[in-house]
Amino acid sequence: MKEYEVECIRCGARYSKEDVIYTCSKCGGLLDIKYDYSKVDVKRIVNARGEGVWKYRELLPFDDETKPITINEGNTPLYRCDRLAKAMGISDLWVKHEGLNPSGSFKDRGMTVGVTKAVELGVKGVACASTGNTSASLAIFAAKAGFPCYVLLPKGKVALGKVAQAMMHGAQVFSLKGNFDDALRVVRVLCEKESLYLLNSVNPYRLEGQKTIAFEVAEKRGWEVPDRLILPVGNAGNISAIFKGFSELKTLCITDAIPKMTGIQAEGAKPIVRALKEGKAEITPEAKPETIASAIRIGNPVNAAKALVAIRESGGVAESVTDDEITEAQLELARLEGIGVEPASAASIAGLKKLVEMGVVERDERIVCITTGHLLKDPERVIEICEPPIEVEADVDVLRKMLK
Repeated sequence: MKEYEVECIRCGARYSKEDVIYTCSKCGGLLDIKYDYSKVDVKRIVNARGEGVWKYRELLPFDDETKPITINEGNTPLYRCDRLAKAMGISDLWVKHEGLNPSGSFKDRGMTVGVTKAVELGVKGVACASTGNTSASLAIFAAKAGFPCYVLLPKGKVALGKVAQAMMHGAQVFSLKGNFDDALRVVRVLCEKESLYLLNSVNPYRLEGQKTIAFEVAEKRGWEVPDRLILPVGNAGNISAIFKGFSELKTLCITDAIPKMTGIQAEGAKPIVRALKEGKAEITPEAKPETIASAIRIGNPVNAAKALVAIRESGGVAESVTDDEITEAQLELARLEGIGVEPASAASIAGLKKLVEMGVVERDERIVCITTGHLLKDPERVIEICEPPIEVEADVDVLRKMLK
């Protein structure tokens, strides 16, 4: 068994890898997976063969003998976006499209590790609260592992494409009368009472998979990190995980820097942005978060404490964008670069544009934006914001006159 410890980031309490635990039983703090980096074989990272999350097994909490529950997640493309960069007046922009994971979102990276850990622990079932993508991903990996799967969704607040995925892959879906924060509160108690394994991002093993985004970004750039990495922030697990990934590469002297971690929230759900701008150590949750970007419609991010550290220690910033700015960015990314993403994903592009205009982001910075989910996760929104099909007679001359 690979040696690692589960440690509270607040009080330093440590727990066994055999414990089913999500937050510190002593102080309630978030947990992190800690390795002895002096025993990590750097060559097995830099020279690793294969692709995807499990290529970086040397920095995952499993031995070589562990058989992962995998659907070939990870290895998503990193696109150079010159037309979009020119439109913004910047010189070096790349987009890593996590929507091209098998289930259509970055959640697959965390679920392959989380569900593999569930098998190791011998649990009887898995569960989550979700704004959509987590439920879709968990349902797929649970099906692969043969686990019963239970997902709690806020009623009327989840895009149908995501609900459909969870249902198709056999999850028992509950539609709760409340928001995501209510669903997370309920599912945590449910998991305790029914001995289910919770696979929201409060689970530290989830974040171990998600940190591989950092490894892929660095590797595809010749082990050179960008100046800034920008991504949407909902429950704040991804920005925390990616920061940890870059930090590990620097600790191991594979890279020599950490990008400025830059988190973007929706104007109607921005507790982390507010805490940073007000210089507070903790967030004040938003009771009624609201935005068209359902994946980041979260008022009380469970990983806020880790996210605040990631942004502050990396010299990054956090900013909010309006729903109109998100929609404009979603359309621009699709029509200038051919990259189709769901609304929450476009928040990273909208945030970049705003920060450039504010003078916060220098125009010559090397920038990577993370887009987290595929366009078809939320087809209803596409229909709302795009021009409808034009009904026309089957006549070439009529069509020719109507061509733009």
